[in-house]
Amino acid sequence: MTSNRYAFLQEKLNFPALNFRIVEDNGKLSIFDSLRKKFLILTPEEWVRQHMIWFLIQFHDYPKSLFALEKGVQYNKLQKRFDILVRDRQGKPFLLIECKAPNVMLTQKTVEQIFLYNNSLKAWFLGITNGVNHIFLAFDEKTGNYVQIMDIPKFNCKNK
Repeated sequence: MTSNRYAFLQEKLNFPALNFRIVEDNGKLSIFDSLRKKFLILTPEEWVRQHMIWFLIQFHDYPKSLFALEKGVQYNKLQKRFDILVRDRQGKPFLLIECKAPNVMLTQKTVEQIFLYNNSLKAWFLGITNGVNHIFLAFDEKTGNYVQIMDIPKFNCKNK
């Protein structure tokens, strides 16, 4: 684990301490994704994604069974993949999150990316994170726009 390619593991993320199963095989690290029940190559983005998933489950009571991870979504004729989607208990998109590596700045382009993914999903809440900074947005029915909110949305609440 001394390789520079895993330097992101030493960066302080803006999450509580979480324990993950990490294994090394042939010089490559993998992290166990307990939602998908398999080991995944440990990339900086995956490191952030796993933290966000477990933060939502352990600290915000999001049900494991309502997560969809890295699934395809179509926009016009383009096939895209979102990082995290949590559905509500009726199966409708509730919270869509885009994860970036810790060294990637959250910019207008990142916000535009999640809006692109959300064109077909129509989630009530959107989030972007690089593990250090988190931005969450809620749909405002009065204006038809998304507005920034200060906290992670409580599971199954709606901005009404």
